[in-house]
Amino acid sequence: MDLSQYKNVWVYAEQRQGVITPVVRELLGEGKRLAGEIGCELCAVLLGGNVSGLEKELIRYGADKVYIAEHPLLENYTTDGYTKVITDAIEQYKPEILLYGATHIGRDLAPRIAARVNTGLTADCTKLEIDPADKKIMQTRPAFGGNLMATIVCPEHRPQMSTVRPGVMQKLEPDDTKAGEVIRMEVSLSESDVRTKILEIVKSTKEIVSLTDADVIVSGGRGLGNADGFKVIQKLADAMGGVVGASRAAVDAGWIDHSHQVGQTGTTVKPKIYIACGISGAIQHLAGMQSSNMIIAVNKNPRAPIFEIADYGLVGDLFEIVPMLTEAFENEKNNE
Repeated sequence: MDLSQYKNVWVYAEQRQGVITPVVRELLGEGKRLAGEIGCELCAVLLGGNVSGLEKELIRYGADKVYIAEHPLLENYTTDGYTKVITDAIEQYKPEILLYGATHIGRDLAPRIAARVNTGLTADCTKLEIDPADKKIMQTRPAFGGNLMATIVCPEHRPQMSTVRPGVMQKLEPDDTKAGEVIRMEVSLSESDVRTKILEIVKSTKEIVSLTDADVIVSGGRGLGNADGFKVIQKLADAMGGVVGASRAAVDAGWIDHSHQVGQTGTTVKPKIYIACGISGAIQHLAGMQSSNMIIAVNKNPRAPIFEIADYGLVGDLFEIVPMLTEAFENEKNNE
């Protein structure tokens, strides 16, 4: 493989029903930093049935170029259709680095493309750096249950590909004055290329919490005792204008939906304030929230591991402490 032919950083701009997913803005922010260190352009690749107009948002958040593929068979995500189109684009334009969000779609799509173009893939990255010596990307991800961090390189194949956990990278502030180039790709796709057919999309009626966009998260764990304990957590979250999170233990017990789960097997978050109530602090949970700007822990066990990374620790009964915090924030809100 002639590595000299490959250049530029690409971001897969995942969209669902005409809405760019939040992780894409994080990838653009990180991609801009990487492109600056390498000395190349940041590009986004956008697929869909009719996605015209979304390129403006991608340019506002840092893209220098946007490659657009529009086709009726790309209206809804299918593994076969999206894999073929992006593989064709890679073979034509030869990006050096390609980043995907570690979403359900990204985790399905990235390994298929990696196999097609005969390159490597590092999954669930939490840190990306450029080697100053040879400009390769160094991809860091948790290994062995988060007990150590592995840094992986792909020296002999291109593009270098990573899926990146949502909630880990820093977004850029949107720039309404930024200009960018839009390249409309020719799509070669037929029904015979797509082995699956979407008959119906059924949306869940349950409330799904958006943890990745929240500035304040109040999480509950095994220390809540039962599902009713989350009512106490919800009141504090409401008083602070935040959302409710949970540990895996609480989710596995059936006390709250999986969409609230924070941690290695849930959602990785980076809020301004993270309050952990009745959460001991298993390594898998810490891996999902330790990048929060401020961490406050409430636990009756003074030796709980959560206190080791907390900025503030409150030792005591959460059913006494949390209502006091709720009252304090409500009073502050009423006095404004």
